[in-house]
Amino acid sequence: MQKSLRSQAEEHFAATQKKAAQAGKEKEKARKAEADHVAKLRALRLAKEAADKEAAAAAVPPVKAKKPASKKKEPVRKPKPY
Repeated sequence: MQKSLRSQAEEHFAATQKKAAQAGKEKEKARKAEADHVAKLRALRLAKEAADKEAAAAAVPPVKAKKPASKKKEPVRKPKPY
């Protein structure tokens, strides 16, 4: 016996819905994998920056405080006559 046109359409619709749901799951899985990858890279970058900052602080000896330089007065210039 042949299926009615309505039942064929319903089957087709159900198959389309199933494919769409599967595609949505795959997209979400890919998005999560990308987000995890970016988070890992960010953590590595922040750890490297902290290590570099710590190494730079250890390598540079503390600077002794200097006396402030005295300001020199600039000579007053007279305007030139035209």
